[in-house]
Amino acid sequence: MIRLIATDLDGTLLQPGGVLSDRTRAALEAVDADVVIVTARPPRFVQNLELTGTAICANGALIYDLAGNEITHAQTVPADVVRKVSEALAEVIPNVTIAVETGLETLSGPGFKGFGPNNPHRTLELLDHVFEQAHQVVQMLAWAPDGEVDHMMEIAREAVGQHVTVTHSGGTGMLEICPPGVSKAATLESLCHTRGIGKHEVIAFGDMPNDLTVLGWAGTAYAMGNAHPLVKQACSNHAPPNTEDGVAQVLERLFLL
Repeated sequence: MIRLIATDLDGTLLQPGGVLSDRTRAALEAVDADVVIVTARPPRFVQNLELTGTAICANGALIYDLAGNEITHAQTVPADVVRKVSEALAEVIPNVTIAVETGLETLSGPGFKGFGPNNPHRTLELLDHVFEQAHQVVQMLAWAPDGEVDHMMEIAREAVGQHVTVTHSGGTGMLEICPPGVSKAATLESLCHTRGIGKHEVIAFGDMPNDLTVLGWAGTAYAMGNAHPLVKQACSNHAPPNTEDGVAQVLERLFLL
C-alpha cells in the first residue's frame, strides 16, 4: 500500500517553464496518500505552486510546511566551511562563481549568472559580503559558465566531498552543495519515520542525479522518461516524460483515478 508520494519538481512533476498542469494537480489532490515535494528549490518557489502538505527543499536541508508557510527544520553549512569550500572550488574549477541560499533569499558574488529570469537573487559587490550578510547557509551553488556539470561534480567531490555533499539537478554548469550528510533521502527518511511510514510504503519520482538517493531509498521508484542516463539506469520503472504528465499517468494507474 502506498502511503506517501515523494516527487521532484523540475523535469518531473512540472511541465517546462515550471508549470503544474491541471491533470497533475488533479491527480495529487485525488490520491489517498501524503504528497511530499522533494526538490533542490527554495521554499519560496514551491509556495508559488499553491500546493498543500510538506516540501523538502534545498536538497534536504530544509523542511517546509506549505499550509503554514513556515520552515520547520533547517540544516546549515557552517560559515567556516562555506569559505573553505568556496576557496577550494576556485582552485579546481575555472571561472567558478558562488551563491548561497539562506532559506529566505539567494545571495551571490559578482559574476554569478547561473539563474534564469524566474530565479531572482541579490548580487553583492564582493563574495566576502555574501559571507557576511548570509545569516545562515542551507545550500551553496557553484556555477561555471563553460562547465560540464557531471565533470564538475566529480572534481568538486574530490576537492570538498569530505566537508559537504555535492550534487546537481541538471542546470548548465551548476553544482548544488549541501551540509555534510544531507540529502533528499536522509530528510525524507526522517520525515517518514515521524509519520510511521516505512520505505516500502513510499513511491518516488525523479529525473536528475540529486534524486538518486530518494529513488534508491523508496520502496517503489520511477525515473522520468526525460531523466538523466544515471537515473534511468538506477530505476527499473520508467514513467512517461514530464511533458506528458508522466507522474500523473502513473498515479492515475496505481490509484485507479
